[in-house]
Amino acid sequence: MITRRELIGTASLFALAPRFAFAQGANAAATAVEAAKKYAGTEISIVWEAGLQSLDPLNFSGPKWEELTGIKVNVVEVPTDQMFTKIMQDYRSGAAAYDALNVIPSWMPDLVKAGAMEPLDAFVDQYGYRDELQDIAAAYRDNQMKVDEKIYGFPDDGDVMLLYYRKDIFEDPAMQEEFKAKHGYDLAPPTDWTQFAQIGQFITDKMAPTTYGAGFFRSAPYNHYMFQERFRMEGGKFFDAGSMACTVNSEVGQKVFEMMLAENKFMPPGVEQWNFVDNLANFLQGLTAMTISWPPYGRWAAGYGSGEEALNWVPKTQVAGKVGYALTPLGRPELGVGFALGVSSTSKNKEAAYLFIQWLNSKETSLQRVMLPYTLRDPFRTSHYESAEYRALWPDAPAYLDTIKTSGEKGLLDLSLLQQDKYDTAMVQAITNLWATGDAKASIDALAAEFDAITQKVGVDKQKEIYSAWAAKPGAYPA
Repeated sequence: MITRRELIGTASLFALAPRFAFAQGANAAATAVEAAKKYAGTEISIVWEAGLQSLDPLNFSGPKWEELTGIKVNVVEVPTDQMFTKIMQDYRSGAAAYDALNVIPSWMPDLVKAGAMEPLDAFVDQYGYRDELQDIAAAYRDNQMKVDEKIYGFPDDGDVMLLYYRKDIFEDPAMQEEFKAKHGYDLAPPTDWTQFAQIGQFITDKMAPTTYGAGFFRSAPYNHYMFQERFRMEGGKFFDAGSMACTVNSEVGQKVFEMMLAENKFMPPGVEQWNFVDNLANFLQGLTAMTISWPPYGRWAAGYGSGEEALNWVPKTQVAGKVGYALTPLGRPELGVGFALGVSSTSKNKEAAYLFIQWLNSKETSLQRVMLPYTLRDPFRTSHYESAEYRALWPDAPAYLDTIKTSGEKGLLDLSLLQQDKYDTAMVQAITNLWATGDAKASIDALAAEFDAITQKVGVDKQKEIYSAWAAKPGAYPA
């Protein structure tokens, strides 16, 4: 099954001429390049998610780094669901197969506690990078960079969920008049999930089977991010803070499962099986009027990058110029997944690896990378949101970037615990079971039981410490 991050396992690689000139002078990118030249002729490896994400280091940043410094970059592609395990295995074996790391931020406490990631503060100060880190948007900088007050990773991907909606449908005078007469409020992007259901059902009743009110990716492995968001925004807590007993099977958890199940009725038939690509294709072809997903949908819906060879798999958009961007219902979107750059504690080339990730993450280089149409790196710096070059890429790009910025500022953090991958898998399995059985109570009860079993295996006291630190962050639970 093709998923969001594992999109093109055997994508053809092609040389790309750099589209942007590198800034000259004393900045973080130039500093890293000059310092790295002493390692010319060596090779470093970096683990990277397989698929579209890897086209960045394979086609653009890896070759450019070698051209600038003489250091060759070996990109080790790993499927998303195997990355955590591969990094831990490399650390425990001492094989040192990886020098630089690309990690999902919710894994960082686990990797740091195990000793697999190198603290970066000394390098940051040595190479004058601390000031430029302040340009990283606070949602990512304050939550995805440090463990126990030490820097272990550079936030490098502005993943956040956005609501996409068909402006032409929402702004149609006849639709607006009929909807307001029926529901008593204006047809506009929904501000809560009740409105979402009413709007979705209204559009389906009026336009199906040509267009349905909404569609989501519903299958493994990413469906749990929307559950995490909705559960907390409706007032749920994952655990009892004192005992660490799981509390997802509260009335709130059951309600959210029941709402998710009911929404499928006004979505296209078979939506329960949709993955990232299915959902994208149906939205681009006009079958759905609303969806929620990561920022790449907005670029591709506008037709940005449609001439790129690596995007041949993306259906030609039928909705260019018709798509609006908004916060998700209840206004606190999930900062789902994301990536941070780090250095392996077992690397034999730590300084060279560090200089590479500083250069990658710098203001100058990162802007070029998030503007590459064929990768999934999303804006994550204030300078990205404000970039005149980015804002000119398509007519609605300013609204797109403004929405990403606001969404990040209001975003909720992914749950981040020891062995978080197991909790994520449990949520995915529970949602899969919900679609199969239609039994919200049994599915949410089974999820709570599995959470409790994982916590017991990890150790209640150890997990309580990690959970308490996570829950204290401003973006863990809505205020």
